[in-house]
Parts: sequence; C-alpha cells; structure tokens
Amino acid sequence: MSMDLNDYTIIKEGEAEILMHAKNEVFFNKTQVNNRDMSIAVLRTFISKRKQEHEALLSKRNKKNGSSSDVEDKPNDCDINIEKSNDQGLEEKPNEDPCTASEEPVKIEGKVRGKLKPPRVLEALSASGLRALRYAREVEGIGQVVALDNDKGAVEACQRNIKFNGSVACSKVESHLADARVYMLTHPKEFDVVDLDPYGSPSLFLDSAVQSVVDGGMLMCTATDMAVLCGGNGEVCYSKYGSYPLRGKYCHEMALRILLACIESHANRYKRYIVPVLSVQMDFYVRVFVRVYTSASAMKNTPLKLSYVYQCIGCDSFHLQPIGRTVSKNTSVRYLPGFAPVVPQECSDCGKKFNMGGPIWSAPIHDQDWVTSILADVKSMKNCYPAYERISAVLTTISEELPDVPLFLSLHNLCATLKCTSPSAVIFRSAVINAGYQISGTHVNPLGLKSDAPMDVIWDIMRCWVKNHPVKAQPADQPGSVILAKEPVLQANFARAVASLSKAQAKKVARFLPNPERHWGPKLRAGRQITSKHISLLGEEAVNGCLNDQDSERDAKRQKIEKSNDAIAES
Repeated sequence: MSMDLNDYTIIKEGEAEILMHAKNEVFFNKTQVNNRDMSIAVLRTFISKRKQEHEALLSKRNKKNGSSSDVEDKPNDCDINIEKSNDQGLEEKPNEDPCTASEEPVKIEGKVRGKLKPPRVLEALSASGLRALRYAREVEGIGQVVALDNDKGAVEACQRNIKFNGSVACSKVESHLADARVYMLTHPKEFDVVDLDPYGSPSLFLDSAVQSVVDGGMLMCTATDMAVLCGGNGEVCYSKYGSYPLRGKYCHEMALRILLACIESHANRYKRYIVPVLSVQMDFYVRVFVRVYTSASAMKNTPLKLSYVYQCIGCDSFHLQPIGRTVSKNTSVRYLPGFAPVVPQECSDCGKKFNMGGPIWSAPIHDQDWVTSILADVKSMKNCYPAYERISAVLTTISEELPDVPLFLSLHNLCATLKCTSPSAVIFRSAVINAGYQISGTHVNPLGLKSDAPMDVIWDIMRCWVKNHPVKAQPADQPGSVILAKEPVLQANFARAVASLSKAQAKKVARFLPNPERHWGPKLRAGRQITSKHISLLGEEAVNGCLNDQDSERDAKRQKIEKSNDAIAES
C-alpha cells in the first residue's frame, strides 16, 4: 500500500480495523459503537428470522402438493406471518422485473422450491466504511455490502480501509461515489437491508430508502437532530417530519414515534407499510429498525396506528387522539375518522388549556419476540460486542416495557405539580398495580413510568398520597391546588405488590449505565476545525491543546508569508 502509515492512526472496533488520517478529513464517531453493535445484533437476528420465515413459507406451499393456488397466494390473503414472508429472497426467474419476480418461487416436480440468497446490505452514508466492514466481517451469512458516500475523500478512505481489512472485506464490500438518494431510486427493491445513519436528519433519504428495500426487508434509520425532534424547533420538525413535537418529559420517546410516523408516511406512497421490530433512544440520537412490506389492503390500517397528542400546559396529563377507526360488519371492514374530541377545551384535572402535537406512531414500537431473540444472541456472543454492557442493559429494559402504551409519565413531574414529596417508585407502582392496572419502566428515562391507567386514576393515587403526606398551602389558581381540591374517587392501596419490581430490578441487573468517558457525544463534522466553542464538547484541556497547535501552525505560516513578502520587496 503506497502511503505513509505514520500519517494514519489504526482504529480497531470489533473485528474491523480502519486507518484514520491525522487531519479530520473523514467523519468517524467513537460514540456510535453502541449504534453499530446494536445494528449488528439486529442484523444477525434478521438473518435468522428471514431463514425461518422462508422455510415456513416453502413448507406451507409444499403441503398443498404444488396446486396452482400455492403460487398465486396474495400477501393480503395470507395470515400475517406468511404475509411477512412472501418475498424473502426467493430465486428470480430470468428476464423478469426484479421487483415482482421473487414473489413466485421456482416450481419443480409439483413442489415449490426456492433458494434463499444471502442478504444484500446497503450502507447509504458510509464515511470511513467502518460499519460496512464490521457487517462483512462479523455477521455470518451476509451477502454483498454496498457502501456509498457523496464525498470523494470518504470513498477513497473507505476503499483504503477495505483493502486494509483483507480478503473477506475485499470480496464482500464495495464502495461507490454516489448520491445515496439517486442510487436508491435507481435500485428499487434490490436490498434486503438499508442502513441510514446520517449526520443530522434522515428525512431527505426516507422516500428513496423505502423504495430500495425488498418486500419483507429491513430499514435501519438513525436521527441525531434531537433538538428538532424534541420540540426545540417545532416548526422545523414539522417541515422535516410532518409532525409537531411537544416538550414533555416523554419528548425522547415522542421523537422515536415521530420518526416512525414519518417513515410510514413515505412507505404508504408506494402501497407499502412498516412493522417496527426495535426502536431505541440512546446517547444523543434515536435509532429505529423496521421491516417494510407491500400490501395495498394492509396499508389502510395506517390511520389506526397514528394519533395526535394533547398535553396539558398546567399539569402532566396527556391524552391521545387516534386518527382513524374501523367498523366491522359481517366480513367487511369500514375505515372511518376517529371519534373526537377526546379532551374538553380545558383540562378536567387542573382547568388549563391543551397543546396539541403529532401525529405520532401510537402502535407498538418494539416486537417483543425480536427483542427477546436479539438479547439472547447478544448474551451468547458477549465477547463479540465492544459495547456489550450498554446494549445488553438497553435491551433488558426494553424487554420489560409495556408494548402497547405510548409515551410515559414522570413521577417527579407529578410531584412537582402538586408540590409534594415523592413516593418511591416501588410504592407508586404498587398503588397502580393494586388498582388493577399495568405499569413498567421505559428505556428512554430512568424515572419514566409507562402505565395503561387513565390520568384520573393517576391523580387519585397522588391525592391519596398527599392526604398521608400533607403539603403547604398553595395559591388557589395553581394546577396542583385545583387537583388537590377534588376528593379522590379511587382509594389507593399502597401495600407493596409482588410485581412492583421488574425482573431485572429484582435481580439487580444494571439497566442504565453511565457514559464510559467524559464528553461522550457527537464529534465534529469532517473538515471542521476545533474552536473555543467546543470546550463543552471536548473539554478545556483538549481544546486548548488543539488551539495552541493551530496557533503555532498559523504563526509559522505568517512568518513564511512575511519572509516571502520581504524577499519580493527587496527584489
């Protein structure tokens, strides 16, 4: 390799190694090791599930003894499991459109047979190519990995890293200089997995990404513009994602649900829909893993999965308004607008007005079967994941979340509204369970609590708590005073319930880990220079060291220019 290795630093992550130039020419973020490890874990499970679904589909069709109906089954006529498997890489017939040919497996001697090809992966924004290299070297059964970037320097670095990683990488990974949007549009339904991990918002790439995934394939998508998604700039969020965010304690989960609703919206334009298998908020970003399917009939259910959110400006109450509903009559189903309003003009608890946000994805954001499989795989191969401790902690917490409860409450916020001392999480959870409702934690916030109990039940529990733990008198017009002025309908039982602790808590399994080092977070874009404003990001010592180096370089350049100017003047 004709280059000076002294100019490069070798970075090893998992089984892959990359060469990083001393200058910040190609973006690399050490923090994203959690993201890459989680993606590898999901990809391994996807390959396993894909194989199982393919075998189940062939088994079902073979049982029909090769009748003509077995090949002509439509996705919306099958049960959901078969629909999800209707297109899992079956062998294509020659001279046919690749978008449709794989729906008909090869039929030989009265039996349906199909060969499952290794999944093709597209990393749309590859930068140094580390993610693509880790996929190729660490994921068994993976096919070709295509790494794209629109920056010439990044593609050169990626190609250099491919060669540096040896024959396996050279045979499986290919790097191209291309606009990801154009490439995905010109390769429709060609990739089993499409990975989007941009620096900022993925909204520019979603329309082309949902077209590039095969039926039943996986779309992995990261969004790092959390200030926008969490309500810092609501109008910008609406322009990018088509949804208005609210600044509640649940804003990070709302960010996940806004991203899912946006992906679904883009998929619907092509008679497609998504099924989330895992949705994660970690560090400074959100990451969703969804499967993409094609079905004009199933797409009609989208309004049932979306809701608007009404957030009271006075207390912590929130309410969801589904966009659509269905009415069944005999065997027919009618799709109708959702019933409204779900809230009055003023909050029934504290009398204040509501802010309205959304629409958000209000259906489940995880598939618990997938989460269990991913967690089991991670634990069985713990030495293969550099960020094992962190991703296993996140997956453990997700595995214990209530799957069908959108958003969550903050116990500290409830108490702040009432100006009262806070009950312990165990006592509060016990009261909810004793009232006949479910409650769990959330991976998004250590203090967050998901519950299917309505807000009037939650406030009744808090009223009963305040009766035993009186508060100081507050002005009558305060939200807390209005809430406490009402007598509780439900008499809360604070006796400790058996299920008040999750299994992970009972076994004292770590669920929320601290950052591994100081200033853990997103780093500078490629080509950017460190300035004094980055002190909060990198630390004062690091910034001062870099600035001193830059000053010395600048002084040397100035002296060189002055000498040349003097020489010109003398001549």
